[in-house]
Amino acid sequence: MRVMLAFFTALLMLPVYATATLAGAADAEAKARAVSSVIARVGDQTITFNEINTALNSSAIVGVSIPALGTPQRDTARIILLDRFVSANLLYLDALKQGTDQDPGYQKAITRFSNAILAGLYRQRNQAGDIPVSDAEVQAYYKQHVTPDTELTDDVHLQIEAALRREKLHERLSAADRALRNDGKVVVYPENLSSKDDKTRAGSTPLAEVGSEIITWGQISDKIIAAGKGATMADPLAFESDARRDALEREIDLSILVQKAKAAGLEDDPVYKKRMQEYSKTSLINLHRKRLVKNMEPSEQDLKAYYEANRKRLQVPEARKVQMVVVRTQAEADSLKRKIEAGDMTMYQAARDHSIAAKAKQNLGEVGWVNQGQVVPALDEAIFSLGPGKIGGPVESPAGWHLVKVLDVNEARYTDFSDETTRRLTRRRYLHEKVDRYTAELRKNQFTVEVYQDRLVQFAQQEADMVKTLAQKAKHPGSVTQKRIEELQKLMKP
Repeated sequence: MRVMLAFFTALLMLPVYATATLAGAADAEAKARAVSSVIARVGDQTITFNEINTALNSSAIVGVSIPALGTPQRDTARIILLDRFVSANLLYLDALKQGTDQDPGYQKAITRFSNAILAGLYRQRNQAGDIPVSDAEVQAYYKQHVTPDTELTDDVHLQIEAALRREKLHERLSAADRALRNDGKVVVYPENLSSKDDKTRAGSTPLAEVGSEIITWGQISDKIIAAGKGATMADPLAFESDARRDALEREIDLSILVQKAKAAGLEDDPVYKKRMQEYSKTSLINLHRKRLVKNMEPSEQDLKAYYEANRKRLQVPEARKVQMVVVRTQAEADSLKRKIEAGDMTMYQAARDHSIAAKAKQNLGEVGWVNQGQVVPALDEAIFSLGPGKIGGPVESPAGWHLVKVLDVNEARYTDFSDETTRRLTRRRYLHEKVDRYTAELRKNQFTVEVYQDRLVQFAQQEADMVKTLAQKAKHPGSVTQKRIEELQKLMKP
């Protein structure tokens, strides 16, 4: 029970250090987020401490946790992320300088994203709005839909409110959709939707007029074609023409919503501006990087030469999980080996009772994974010449005489360039280094980069101080953490 309680205590403390979701932590985090201090500049682009922290809190990799607040590991991760932000901004400025933002595909993607955001905001602000639910409505729903033996607790009340709001929202949006075209002029050109003319139809061909806007084939041809093909693939009996017309109708509705959003001034909405800025910048960086990589694509000869020059960095040597017993004399090692091989003793017992290695009694001789070439030559040869489960030695080293046993084996990887996996890794590393060198040249010769280290240190220290304060408050009687521990203790009592 004490072990389980310790676990839950640690679990309760975790939000303070990792996600700051307790009430005090949330307040402190909100205040920190409100400060938008610039810690670096790249040309006319700024990087803030909050941007780095936001990225850090959302960049966990499978098997690797987000570094806890106020720890040295978090500071290290923050520096790595800052370097990546600098590189990304350098590529962004370079893309603008080269006119990559004029790419038709990029412009099309930006327009579509903008339309989606504007339409969504208009629906949210002007069509959905606040949806009140009265207590009488909750009571009526409860009597009609909930079994009599279910108590109307606060939780049940909230669940019913949420269900009623969903129903009302659906009804309101459906009514808004039906009325969408009442106050506008829509002209459709169905003769321009025929699939037989897809390859010859000009991009400027009109598909519909929505008020003063014209929807052309070039703007939405990919959506129309995909809708038709997708419908017939899902149902061979479906009519491709119907699916194409439905897709056009959706685009018409979207166009109406966008026009209404613009008329309502939503292009000046801070949410719209922020999301557009983030999307357009990220998309441009990705497009520019893709173009750079395409121009840097190595020949087969260049790739092979790179592999040969970087073989040691690319290859992963064979590794073996090893158990080891270390004693002072060869005679003692020989005696222990005979007992182990005869079944009179196990390696675990030998390590526990006889090994002079540090922590042998705790780890019972298991020293973990050893890479080939990592230990002294005599031991390396003994370890990597053994079959799994076999006992090797005695082998002498400066530490004493060793008996070794291989518990598991990880084969060497990326040792053959002709292997497709090795070739893909080599190409990825080659291109990564090429882009890194290109970015370094931009930093050196094209754009000014300033990093304000004093501010970075200042804000990192403020974060560490905040964590320390919250940890101290969590230990006080009556704190949220202590209350949660007490509640769990009650639940865990038999």
